[in-house]
Parts: sequence; C-alpha cells; structure tokens
Amino acid sequence: MKGKKILGFLLIGILIFSLVGCGAKTTNTNAGADTPPAAEELKPEEGAKLVVWESQGPEGEWVKFVGEKFKEKYGVEVVYEEVSHTDSLKKLTTDGPAGVGADVFASPHDKLGELVATGLARPNEISADRVQNDFMKAAADGVTLDGTVYGYPTGIETYALFYNKDLVANAPATYQEIIDFAKGYNKPAENKYALMWDVANAYFSHSFISGQGGYVFGKGGTDKEDVGLNNAGAVEGAKFMVSLKQILPLNAADSNYQIMDGLFAEGKAAMIINGPWAVKGYMDANVNFGIAPLPKLPGDKNPASFSGIRSLFISAYTKYPNAAQLFAEFATTDEMLSKRFELTKQIPPVKALMNNESIKGDATVAPFLEQAQYAVPMPSIPEMGVVWDPYAAAFALMWNEGKDPQATLDTAVNTIKEAIESQK
Repeated sequence: MKGKKILGFLLIGILIFSLVGCGAKTTNTNAGADTPPAAEELKPEEGAKLVVWESQGPEGEWVKFVGEKFKEKYGVEVVYEEVSHTDSLKKLTTDGPAGVGADVFASPHDKLGELVATGLARPNEISADRVQNDFMKAAADGVTLDGTVYGYPTGIETYALFYNKDLVANAPATYQEIIDFAKGYNKPAENKYALMWDVANAYFSHSFISGQGGYVFGKGGTDKEDVGLNNAGAVEGAKFMVSLKQILPLNAADSNYQIMDGLFAEGKAAMIINGPWAVKGYMDANVNFGIAPLPKLPGDKNPASFSGIRSLFISAYTKYPNAAQLFAEFATTDEMLSKRFELTKQIPPVKALMNNESIKGDATVAPFLEQAQYAVPMPSIPEMGVVWDPYAAAFALMWNEGKDPQATLDTAVNTIKEAIESQK
C-alpha cells in the first residue's frame, strides 16, 4: 500500500508538471491600450445586484457560499440560479439580449470559441495575469483564445472508472477483465450490470475512439479542416465499444447518465464511467466505492478520455461589469477554490493548491490525475459546437441499431464538415 501511495504522489507530480508546462506567456490583448484595473482598485457599481448561473448540487452550494462571503466584503447581493454549465451558452443567447440573463455564468472551456464568436463573454480584465501565472497551463490555455484570457477557471477534470468495493475486490486493469466479471455478475432482469456508462454521450464514449487514434480536429484540436473521427483507429475503437453490448444489453437511452448514476448508487451497477463531480453524491449515498484510471483497451492501449476546464465567465450583457468581474475574481481565489474542492471534490486548477495535503493526499483525486495523463483536451474553437450532436447520434446508431462503424462515422464527419462549411 505504501508503494502505491508513493507512486500516486509521483504521478501527481508528473501530471502537474505536464499541465503547468513551459509554454510562452499569452497577453490579454482585448484589454486595449489602457492598463486594466486591479481588483483592489475596482469598485462595484452603485446598487449592483448579481445573478450567477451554475449547475445544481454541490456547485450551486458553492456559489451560494461565495455569494454570502462576497456580500460581506463588497455589499453586493448575489442571486444563484440553477442553470447547468453545459446549457448556459444556449440560454444566454436568448436571455442575454432580453436583459434577463446571468451576470456571471459557468461554462466548460470547449464552449469558449462559441462564446467569443457570438459576443456573449467579456474578457477577463482584472485577473488575467493570475490565470496565466498561478493556474495550471492546461487551465490557462483552456480559457484563452487568440491571446486573450476570457475565463476564471474553477476546476480541471476528466473521467475515470468508479467501482463498488463490495462487488469488485480490485479495480480491473483491462476491459477484458470487466467482460470476464460480467459473466458471473450480470442479471438484466434485476438491473444488475458489470459496467455502465452514458453510451450516447460523445463526451464519455470518445475515449474508445481516441484511445485507438481517432481525434476531433488535427493540430491539437485547432485545425477545423482536419476531422479525424472516421480514420482507421476511430473505426477500430468504435467496433470495440459496440462489442461491449454483450455485457450491457440495453439501448443507449436505458444506459443514460441518470440511469447508470442511480443504479451505481443503489449498488446494482458494479462499475461506471463518471467524473469527479459525482464523488460527493456517492459519498452522501454511503456507497463503498473506489476510483481507478479507465481500463486498457485491446492492444494494451489507454483510453484517451476528454479533459475539460470548468470556468466562470462574465456576460457581455451584464449591467454591472465591475461587480461581475470582482465576483469572478473573488470566486477563484485560493480560499474560495479550496472551499469548492471541499464541497464538490472537483480538482482546483491552481498550482499552489495541488501541494495541499488535503488535495494531493485525497484518494478521490489521484485516479483522475493519473487518467489525465492520457486525456485529450476538448477543442475550444467555435467549430466544436457542431460536433457534439452528429457525433452522439453516431454512437446511438452504432449501439442501438448495429450500424456499420465506418459508414456511420463517415456520415457523422460529413455532417460536421458540412456544418463547418455553412458557417463560413
């Protein structure tokens, strides 16, 4: 056990070094010729009142906590509204111009290109230097576009394998071990399955594709002309994924996130693929669970999960830009991000915080950091917005109807390319 702990800490150190990197520093070019105000110089507008959108659950509880502390310091009331971080862009598109949207909203970094292209987000004018210098390089890069910092990072995440320790003695190292386990465990009539995941969710199923060499866009996710979701490796990964229907004989709709999450909490799904946002809920449900990197694919290959940066952004439609920026800056201080980790168990993307024993020594953190070694960042260029729906539809067709992987992925890629062309 001691050797495993030491190895885990070494892996964390290696990952932090790789995430921090040594790339060239970007500049906040949107700030204009004038020097942007420092947080201590900025004052909230008279009568300011902020609306903040964030996902429900622990994330929402964190916003409420930050809001109370912010009001104590600045005298500005903060109203929390439940809007999933994945839905905020779409909602702000209509609510922002109507004057009823959020002042500050949470969003994943892969939406940044769309946020900027549609003019929905303001640049980060007061803590861009802190983001570039104090945050992990992956986090800083994730909220920066064309040299301008827009976001205020709150978490870095990927997904891994959750397993019920009362059902699975040791975390499987390969998918073949799960297939073998399923032979003695699966009882579909009782909703008992060895492994479940949100099959038709491209975010999760992409790990099979990319683990064998498929990719969304070339040149590190920046080349919209090069879509690699139907290359030979992608097809090989898709074929293996579909073969797992032998141990998960359900249509994709019956293995969606809500269902697999519920069955794991009930002790029926022995293993699931999920992210750090789920940790707190399983703790509260008293599930005796462990977390491990994703099992290896055939050929001894590691699944390449998507990695993402959660962030706060300032709405371009806010009537209180000073107060909104002060809130986002306040929410991403070390103190507030430490509180966020305490409530959500999501990894704060600040270099200094990773040296805190409460974080680096947490058994729920190390497996995600280890998996992150093999993860690929979700592209953040605007064209990523047209990828998700056709890509998800391809997974559903292959899984539910047994459609040929090559033909199905070809169709998805053609749809993506046509959508990109139509945007020109």
